[in-house]
Amino acid sequence: MSSQESAAPQGSEPSDPLAGVLIEDKNKFKTCSQIGFYRRQKLFHPDQSLYLAQLDTLKVENGIVTLNIIHQETKVPLQLQIIAIEGNILRLKINDVFPSKPRFEVPDVLVKEPTAQWLKISQQETGSVILECPSASSKVHITAHPFSMLVTQEDKALIGVNSQGLLYFDHLLSPPPKSERRETALEVPQPSSEELFGLWREEFENDLDMKLNGGSVGLDFTLHGFEYVCGIPEHAETHWLKNTGESDAYRLYNLDVFGYPIFDKMGTYGSVPLLLAHNPIQTCGIFWLNASDTLVEIKSKAALQSHLRTTSPDTPKLRAVPKVDVRWMSESGIVDVFLLLGPAPQDVFKQYVQLTGGQAFPPLFSLGYHQCRWNYEDEADVDAVDSGFDEHNVPYDVIWLDIEHTDGKRYFTWDKNRFPDPLKMQEKLREKRRKLVVISDPHIKVDPGYTLYTEAKEKGYFVKDRDGRDFEGNCWPGVSCYLDFTNPAAREWYSSQFSLDKYKNSTDILFVWNDMNEPSVFKSPEGTMPKHAVHHQGWEHKDLHNLYGFYQQMSTSDGLIRRSGGQERPFVLTRSFFAGSQRYGAVWTGDNKAEWGYLKISVPMLLTLSVTGISFCGADVGGFVGDPDPELIVRWYQAGSFQPFFRGHAMKDTKRREPWLFGDDNCNIIRKVIKERYSLLPYWYLLFYRTHLFAEPVMRPLWVEFPQCADAFEVENQYMLGNGLLVAPVLDPGVTSIDVFFPGPGEYWYNFRKYERVKGSHRQEVDVTLEEIPVYQRGGSIIPLHTVTGKSTGWMAGSPYELHVALDRKGSAVGELYVDDGHSLQYLHQHMFSYRRFTFTKNVLYSRSADKVGRYPVDSILEKVHVIGVKRSPTEVTVHNTGGERKKVNYVYRKEVSVLSLENLSLGVCADWEIHIT
Repeated sequence: MSSQESAAPQGSEPSDPLAGVLIEDKNKFKTCSQIGFYRRQKLFHPDQSLYLAQLDTLKVENGIVTLNIIHQETKVPLQLQIIAIEGNILRLKINDVFPSKPRFEVPDVLVKEPTAQWLKISQQETGSVILECPSASSKVHITAHPFSMLVTQEDKALIGVNSQGLLYFDHLLSPPPKSERRETALEVPQPSSEELFGLWREEFENDLDMKLNGGSVGLDFTLHGFEYVCGIPEHAETHWLKNTGESDAYRLYNLDVFGYPIFDKMGTYGSVPLLLAHNPIQTCGIFWLNASDTLVEIKSKAALQSHLRTTSPDTPKLRAVPKVDVRWMSESGIVDVFLLLGPAPQDVFKQYVQLTGGQAFPPLFSLGYHQCRWNYEDEADVDAVDSGFDEHNVPYDVIWLDIEHTDGKRYFTWDKNRFPDPLKMQEKLREKRRKLVVISDPHIKVDPGYTLYTEAKEKGYFVKDRDGRDFEGNCWPGVSCYLDFTNPAAREWYSSQFSLDKYKNSTDILFVWNDMNEPSVFKSPEGTMPKHAVHHQGWEHKDLHNLYGFYQQMSTSDGLIRRSGGQERPFVLTRSFFAGSQRYGAVWTGDNKAEWGYLKISVPMLLTLSVTGISFCGADVGGFVGDPDPELIVRWYQAGSFQPFFRGHAMKDTKRREPWLFGDDNCNIIRKVIKERYSLLPYWYLLFYRTHLFAEPVMRPLWVEFPQCADAFEVENQYMLGNGLLVAPVLDPGVTSIDVFFPGPGEYWYNFRKYERVKGSHRQEVDVTLEEIPVYQRGGSIIPLHTVTGKSTGWMAGSPYELHVALDRKGSAVGELYVDDGHSLQYLHQHMFSYRRFTFTKNVLYSRSADKVGRYPVDSILEKVHVIGVKRSPTEVTVHNTGGERKKVNYVYRKEVSVLSLENLSLGVCADWEIHIT
């Protein structure tokens, strides 16, 4: 939901949340030229830096290098720290040497303070110094005048720092008396009052934002040898980032943007300040740890470099080498940046997760299908929808309740008229082995009779205004206060509200959805909290705006774990997020529209989230705003079923869209799509275990899996699931064929459903019908599936398995299976899991343990094996178990598709055995 949908009068509760006109006007949000710190920083131009590195101040203590850099006009010094971190990471911090007051440094995002490794001075000359990193292949070259740095690997330029001379550092100044405000001691050339506007006061939409001090920071980087950069979600934009022009930058500022424009650089609901660069031989990243309003400029171009002619070493020849200049600008805080030096894509993912933590391992049910709407009206509605799925034989796991389930938008309550017996409703769902998700927003209705409000007010847990009073803004309940989740005590208190004794009429099958947590504030500039609001320890909202939703999801996740006594995995969906949010649950792309363009843009949006650490992500199937036609809803279900978070959702007053309402033919297709999702749950669960453990994105752009295949780089309308499945969703109406790229020279690709083989690397026009989208299994992979599906994941416990073994050109394949109880934390604390590896080589399929500690007993059987790509029919197939027993197996060989099918195996899916094909 979005603040753009309605704006109730101050002090009133909206009788109809849709009483206002839907507003999608970009004028409600700032352009770059309307942002004061951007205007100030743009006064600086490239190659005019006035900063000098004072190399005589350089020190090495406990592996950390420090030195001062000084502005030659203001003479105000800054301290630079250079820290080498295990895993090929460099950290750079720039802060005041003599601060008048502390500047905000982002807490809680890093899982721990990284340990410094040794750095040593390998060479020092007049005006320059070279530092050698723990990995001798990496070096840091520092030039004193003007100050710049160059990080090299194998003596090749990789990342330049301040190479354009755009380092910017507003010093913390108190607003001068009115009589003195025409002149300031800024370190920039004295601008006109028009240009200076925004340092201490900024006006937008007739609202005046008064600030306690200045504090903007900025720094530029040059990525040598790269032309492809991606990351810095969230934007409704292509996966590879585009060049920015004058007064044009990617914005990282969490905003409630209803029906957001597509192909646009404005920020939406979340921010991950991680940018990745890739070429066929190197991947690296820049992680800018700053939670304030941030703008990123990107300019890619070819730089002329000389190399020697092979015919004559005395006549150098110029050649064009690509490079990308990236400029980061933030409203406050310090410069705290991590350079992730790769060199492979998976190395960068591991480096980022080493800093910010891995994707939370979700409960199995959350990987099923979720049915949501604003709003399912009452208990009868919930019961009818739930029964409808059974009547139409469509699996689903979770039904969701939006704001109307509460008593007057008071969270942790129930509307007694609509939901008179929530416990009975939840017990009915439990009987069907399903779950309930309810919404819990950060705004708390101002109501002396509302216990949550009175307790939080008494304890001082609300965000304050400049005068120390509780900040009041307008949201769904009317006048509201906003919980200050930056306060650890407030987070702990909020977590406690999810306990079964406090959250009346809740049960342990109830899970949580955090919405409106950018935070969304109606009738406020840009629809969010004023930057001068005051948080815990006196920090202004501008310092930490992008952390607000991160902290609410953290607190909610902790609350659900505490509710179970530390035994159960939580499920929490959040709309607003930041770096590290992956530790606490899932994310979705917000209030999209029921239009083909939003289906198409959802793929690069999700790919970008995936490579920046957030694997558990999805887009509302069908589009939240508007009414999808039958073809669009079918195509969206087909795409969504092959994306990590799979939820159908719709806005209030749209037409109902349960799957059976689109006619029998379309319902049959949707049923088939959802059942296929459920049959693939063993593979989905494995992929989430691997992203949790090894930082491998679940949903991957082709370049991640094929980093040297240049033709794969620009493909963003198809993707990989793990390393085994290639998905090519249909993203346009009325098509009968689509162009599919099959990556990897020498790779085999098999139609996942019909088994025909295609060789990579090439493009091919593939025929499509409305029945399904193209999905291909990669040769060399083994995919585990269930042979049957149930009403929900809970009905599938103990279901038999089958393996799809797709052979590569060498006749080999490998795959894995992960099994645990699907819901508890025992996999983590008691090693209650089974992790298996299947290997097919030289016509033998082996099942072996993939680890040494898992001890979860698994009774499920392996019922079928399909070996795809077998060139001729065997003469005999036998099973050999650990006891030395040998048993013949019946088989069917289909010559037309080269598939050998083994059925009725009755093997322990997590036991040791071998299948020999003679």
